[in-house]
Order: sequence, then structure tokens, then C-alpha cells
Amino acid sequence: MQTLNKKKAFQMPHVFAILFIIMLLVTLLSNFVIPSGEFERYMDESGMEVVNPDNFQYVDGEKISFMDFMTSIYTGFVEGATIIASLLICSGSLAVLNSTGALTSGVEKLTQVTKGKNAVAIVIFYIYFAGMNIMGAGEACYPFFPIITAIVMTLGYDRMMGAATIMFGATAGFACGMVNMFTTGISQQLVGLPMFSGIKYRFLVFLVLFTIGLIGVFLYGRKIKKDPTKSCVADEYLEQLKKLEAEKDSGEAKNDFDLKKKLALILFLILILFTAYGCLKLGFGLGQFAALYVTYAIILAFIFRINVNDFCQIFTQGSSQVLGAAFAIGLARSVMILLDQGQIMDTLVYYMGNALEGKNIVLTLLLIYLFVTALNFLVVSGSGKAVMMMPIMSPLGKMLGINQQVMVLTYQLGDGLTNMLWPGGGLICCSLCGINYGAWLKMAWKTFAAMIFSGFVLIVIADAIGYGPF
Repeated sequence: MQTLNKKKAFQMPHVFAILFIIMLLVTLLSNFVIPSGEFERYMDESGMEVVNPDNFQYVDGEKISFMDFMTSIYTGFVEGATIIASLLICSGSLAVLNSTGALTSGVEKLTQVTKGKNAVAIVIFYIYFAGMNIMGAGEACYPFFPIITAIVMTLGYDRMMGAATIMFGATAGFACGMVNMFTTGISQQLVGLPMFSGIKYRFLVFLVLFTIGLIGVFLYGRKIKKDPTKSCVADEYLEQLKKLEAEKDSGEAKNDFDLKKKLALILFLILILFTAYGCLKLGFGLGQFAALYVTYAIILAFIFRINVNDFCQIFTQGSSQVLGAAFAIGLARSVMILLDQGQIMDTLVYYMGNALEGKNIVLTLLLIYLFVTALNFLVVSGSGKAVMMMPIMSPLGKMLGINQQVMVLTYQLGDGLTNMLWPGGGLICCSLCGINYGAWLKMAWKTFAAMIFSGFVLIVIADAIGYGPF
């Protein structure tokens, strides 16, 4: 009887359900609340489509019908095909690497070398994701999420620790915008600033965000090491610790780090470095990343003599593990399709511009920062928001005497700090790491709040010191 009377604990809806709810919200706003409108657009000298902030008009927008709504799901998958295909291909390739045991043996060897100080490995992984996202790698890092999460778990931490290592590091790197073409690069082009100018101050921004995120990771790690029952995934973590202890007692955890495995990891390191170089210098996109990873997987098959049938089966199983995240990417893209059809994005930006008229500089920066942060809930694309917003923010800054570099900094921090907090990106990342979104919010909100607050302080300081070049 007591069981029957017990209240059922609240459970966060599935990732698909949350994205579907956001789609419904966008549809309701488009059809009944926010009028359709559009800015005039033209092509600039570089061939980029630019918004004319002085020419806005309301239009008779197309209502989103039931069939439009349902069709957007299919269209979202089609338009997200590049990211989805890259995720599936790279994940399949990494599964081939994982099947060789090279990563497990490498981590065990690293643990031996560092004399059990597993925090060293956590810092290495954290730096990797921060470094890749400094260059704006973004979705290109997705295939690493499940495999790094699994490695962190073998180090004696829980699944949430793996997710925090990945997502806090990636957030610090992406948001600072040091050489991020998708936010800083496009924004500076649109307002006429030299490409990646002001990089020294953005390095300071990176150090602040990097430190906050790393503290968040280790505070959680220390808490669960001290008391495993305080883990956000306590049931799984306690079973995991029992298994690790049993393997240690039985001697199953012995290391066989042979020449083939060393070669596999050396080639993997070369792959990572060349991918970073390609992203920064050669203009590589997701297609090139996928090609490199498939090539690497085929080389591994020759080194470890994996026959064709086994290779295909391992590859398929690896891809299937991220199928849920691939579906989430398609649904997230469907939100953007509905926003475009309803033609309410320009209206929202127009309302923001009107609301900021006559405000003082600090309040204006705060409102812009909060608006971009809130807008990121609906529009995950950093480059898409930049094209819409920077032509509005640029003349606004000139009217108020705010440095253009400060306006770009305000935009990039508003865009980057919530990519893995809001559902559009956070749900996908949680799905890849195998964690519940609600549990992630409970664990991560304080660290994200500290990052967001620090971001605004850094914006105000940048304005006070005349962060340049103009």
C-alpha cells in the first residue's frame, strides 16, 4: 500500500519530446503571437548576404499548417544531413579504434605513468575539447563524446564526469572565439574589423572560462570520489565501481600495450593534429573530417587484420550507438525550418533594436547579451545569428559610442556560453554521453551561471578599456 501511495518522481521528457515541444512553441508564436517581418537583404563585396537594418517591414507571412509542421521533421533531417552523416561515419570509425583495445590499453598505461593520478587524464581530455572548439570545431567533436565518456568512466569517475569534462571544456573554447570562424570570424567581417583582431583579450576570456569550467569538473569529481552516492547517476556509478574493483582483484585489468596499439594511438594523434590543422589552415569541413576518419579506420583494419565482415559489423554498431543523437540533430534543425517559414526571426531582432534605443551603455550591453543568450534557445547556429544580428548591433554600437570589437565580443559570448545548456545543443550532447538532460542541468547550472556572469563582467571591462582596434 505504501508503494501505491508514493508520489512518482518527476522525469525529464525524452530529448525528442522536448524538441517536439519547442517546435510546437515556435508554431504557436508564428501563427498567433509574433507578426511576420523581414529586413532588406543584399550581397556585400565578399558575396555574403547582409541585412540592411534601416529597412524593415511587416509582411503577410505564411501560416504554419499541420502538414507544414509534420513535413519540417523530414526536411530537418535532410538539411541536417551533413552533420548527421559526419557523426555516423566518424562514430563508426572510432568504434573500429575502440575494438582494437588500443584506447583502453593507452589509458591504463597513462594511469601507470601518472601513478594513479587520473586527474592528469581528465585535464588532457578537457584541454583537447577546449582547444578544438577554440577553432570552432563544434559538431566535429561529437563522435568523441561517447568514447571519451567511456574512458573517463574507466578512470573511476561516473558518466556525468565524462560529460562535464567534454562540455565545459568545449564551451570555454567555443565561447571565447579566439579563432572561431563561425562566430568571431563572420561577425568581424560583417562589421568591418580585421579577421580575428583583438585576439589577446579573447585569450584572457578563454583563460577565465577555462578555469571556471575546470573547477566545476573537479569539484564534482571530488564530491563523487568522496561519496559515490552523491553521483548524479548513483545507481550506475555504484555498480561501475564494484565492477572495477572486481576486475582489479581478479587481475583482469592487466595491460597489453603492444606495438600495434602504440602505432594505432600514434596515428590517432596524427589524425587529431592534422584535423586541427585542416580546420584552421585548409578550410576543412565535416566532409573532409569524415573522409580522414574512414581512412584511419581502414588503416587500422590492415594493422590489426580485421576482416571485411567484422569491420563492417563493428562500423555499423559504432554508428548505431549515436543514432539517437543523429535524430535529435534532425529535430533541432526542424525548429529552424519552422522559424524561417513563420518569418519571425527578423521581427524579434527588430523589436530588440527598438527596445535598446535611449538606454545607457552598460544596460544596452546587458540587454544585448541577454537577448542573444535567450535567442540561442531557439537558434543554435552561431553563424546564422551573426548574419541576422551583427548588422543591427553594429550601427547601434556606433550610435552609443560602443566599440565594434566589444559588440562582437558581446555577441560571441551570448551565443557560445549556452550551446550545451539550452535544449538545442545540450540535448544532443547529453544523448551522446548517455546522460539525462535534467540531471545535466542539475549538475551543471552553477558552473554555467558562473561562466555567463563572468562573461558579462569581461564585456563591461572590455568596454571600459576601449577594447579595439575600433
